[in-house]
Amino acid sequence: MSGDGRESEGGEEEVRGARRIPGPRGAADDLDLESVPLPPLPPPGSAAPAGSVPEQSTPEQSVPEQSVPEPPEAPEALMTSVPDLPHRVLKALLGAWALSACSAEETAAVEEHLTACAPCADEALRLRDAVGLLHTDGSLDLDPTLRSRVIDGCLGRRPARIPVPEWAAPYDAETARLDALLRDIGDSEWHAPVRLRWFEEEREVSRRTTVAGVIGHLTAVDGLLSAALGLDDPLGGGDTPLDPTERTERYWSSKRRPPTRAVREPWRAQSHELIRTASFAGRNVAEASVSYGAFALPLQDALLDRAFECWVHGGDIADAVDYPYEAPSAAHLHRMIDLAARLLPAALAGRRRSGLAGPAKDLVTAGAPGRSVHLEIEGHGGGDWYIALDSPAAVGSPERAVAQVALDGVEFCRLAAGHISPVEAAAGQEGDREAIRDVLFATASLSRL
Repeated sequence: MSGDGRESEGGEEEVRGARRIPGPRGAADDLDLESVPLPPLPPPGSAAPAGSVPEQSTPEQSVPEQSVPEPPEAPEALMTSVPDLPHRVLKALLGAWALSACSAEETAAVEEHLTACAPCADEALRLRDAVGLLHTDGSLDLDPTLRSRVIDGCLGRRPARIPVPEWAAPYDAETARLDALLRDIGDSEWHAPVRLRWFEEEREVSRRTTVAGVIGHLTAVDGLLSAALGLDDPLGGGDTPLDPTERTERYWSSKRRPPTRAVREPWRAQSHELIRTASFAGRNVAEASVSYGAFALPLQDALLDRAFECWVHGGDIADAVDYPYEAPSAAHLHRMIDLAARLLPAALAGRRRSGLAGPAKDLVTAGAPGRSVHLEIEGHGGGDWYIALDSPAAVGSPERAVAQVALDGVEFCRLAAGHISPVEAAAGQEGDREAIRDVLFATASLSRL
């Protein structure tokens, strides 16, 4: 063997009859192509043997100009054939075609069919659009205003024979939104821990319960409105307490009411009955008094108060189960803010009697303008309110405003629910610092269990 791996001239004489191991191939540039023997040509008129190569010309031979071979045709096995499928089979394949799940032959057959069948082409276009929705990056949660827009559209076409009163609409909307959340959670999430928060005097307090416990709390307090309308009280008759906290404790301690998702249907049936009774009673029942023990509200304000609490506790539940939950519509939120603003003069007077607010500085006769704080609510459900400082009987007046407080609408409601501290609530403050502090702490004192 030579150093480059090729056989030496005397190799055949050294080893005869033995199978020789070929040496490594040299690079193409190292080969002497003229010395490579050509394969034998087949006799004239016979087919070339398998593995043979076409005739190669030597330097002495010239290649004719027309000797370039034609490109070989593609093998028959590699060509995609279009199967002849009946219409019903092609129509059944449209869904798989839209998802790009057909084979190459089925895809070719479907696409050829779509050029001649208009109904199938329309259906294929709709299916392709639907497949596009499956790959969207946007949120799949429903628009929180969808329900109200659908109802408004239905009522625009066919008004209700007995409509829900305008003052009961916020309660109707918020109970429906909360019920939609409850229908969407699993059995185990009814036992998820929920922490209810509110303010007492100068400090924040809380109570730990579950999702089912929150619905039991709403059921117990809504029973006050049921009793005022002559309906059954969920706590029964007799010596049932009027204070919302005491009613809730009694409901939670009742062993016949297990804290499971079974509490949803009684609560929802009760809310439907309240709305139905208020709707049939009409305007005559709007001013009916609902006693909360330490205070009373007309029914129209009591339903607004229950709508507010339903939204707040719906948010507590949503936080516990990691569920998206939006604020009420602007019109309903404005009504809730207005109720809180109307309750603030009485809350200020109560805190003053307890020594928690500054003394009255300028008492006036009932109905006369008194010292006021300008409450400016911005954003969702916003507006302007003037809170009388020295007496619940005085009238808030822009001419006698001694301070101004600016708050976002949702933040003001969170303050009234006891979910944020008064010292962190105001976005803007100007004027009498003591008056501003009294109004902010009075707003937090509106909260309760």
